[in-house]
Amino acid sequence: MSSQNLLVRGVARQARRARVYLPRQVHRNVRVISSTVTRSATTAPVPNSNPPSQSSPQRKQSWLTTKVKSSPLLLSVFLSVARALGYGSPQQFANRRALHLYNSLCATRADQDSAFWREACALPPTFQSWFTITNLHVWLLTVRLRALPAPDGNQHIQGLIDHFFQDVEERVRIVLQPGILPPRSSSPITPNLPSPAEDGAYISPYSSSSFYTMPAPLAPQSSFPSHKAYKEAVKLQARSRAPERLITRQMKILKEQWAGLGMSLDLGLVRGDAEMAAAVWRNLLGARGARGIELSQEGSESGYRRAVNLVGGLVEDVRKVDVDKEELKDDNSGVHDFAPSESDRYVAYPELMATLVSYIRRESLRLEGLDDSVIMGPRRVGREGEGAQKLKWGTIELARR
Repeated sequence: MSSQNLLVRGVARQARRARVYLPRQVHRNVRVISSTVTRSATTAPVPNSNPPSQSSPQRKQSWLTTKVKSSPLLLSVFLSVARALGYGSPQQFANRRALHLYNSLCATRADQDSAFWREACALPPTFQSWFTITNLHVWLLTVRLRALPAPDGNQHIQGLIDHFFQDVEERVRIVLQPGILPPRSSSPITPNLPSPAEDGAYISPYSSSSFYTMPAPLAPQSSFPSHKAYKEAVKLQARSRAPERLITRQMKILKEQWAGLGMSLDLGLVRGDAEMAAAVWRNLLGARGARGIELSQEGSESGYRRAVNLVGGLVEDVRKVDVDKEELKDDNSGVHDFAPSESDRYVAYPELMATLVSYIRRESLRLEGLDDSVIMGPRRVGREGEGAQKLKWGTIELARR
């Protein structure tokens, strides 16, 4: 039985004892109330710098929400049952705080410095590039969360990784299975927006990204010349969806990338900047130039080559892989060695790696200097997002200045 059904039954039972009348619509109304408790994790409260008259209008409250707030006895019963079911527990606070940290610090990082990632690092505007950049900042945040006292550290890390991969799976399905999920909202869910339970709209708790292009949703039925044409378009979209096994396989590959980047950067923290620079080169910069740099020569301009990962993914027997042949295959990732005509771009690579290493070291030290109370927030319902902006990353280009 779900926690919401338990919550409904608990409120109804306690209300009967208190002789409070609850209509048959209680199931839907309690679901709305309970969602406001959990949804508080998705919105960082912003200090009210505007006069009250200029504040945005609040969403209309349900009948039961108004009833519970107007009755101290019923409110006490509701909160008691909610606490008994885990709402407001340390794990819940850690999970909500982790959602704010992920949305404000990790999921939007690729958009904030998109020019640096696309131009200096030559990362194409793809989902894979977004994942790599987000993965780096999830790791940076994880390093600081490890220092929190037990069990807070493990709870926050678990919440952060859970939100990261839930967001990643949503994005993978949007790309590989168009139409399965409705178009994602341009902003995470907020109390001022109608809930999905009320209007059927899909509002993701995770931030959107303009770093890469999402597939365009199917046009509304009214834009088609006939109902038959619309049905054909729906069938065509359904046939274009990737099978579920491909989603599972892709998620396993992304999990391996997450673990590999984390382990290599952890080793760099211990061994020094040279090891850290090597980890950055392999994981962020695509190991460009691993087999040497081909200079531009007259009459020779083929020069395509990429790094091949022989561990994990679809590789089952390394001995059967022709590395030389695989290196010349375009995997459509957009990350490969520079063409001979662009070989001068390698000249800036040492400085680029030094900049990224300095950025990682600087941000690690900055987070280390913040008090644990700043990292974990006020730990109050509805205030889980307070102070998240104090953790905001600095500019990458200024890391070595």
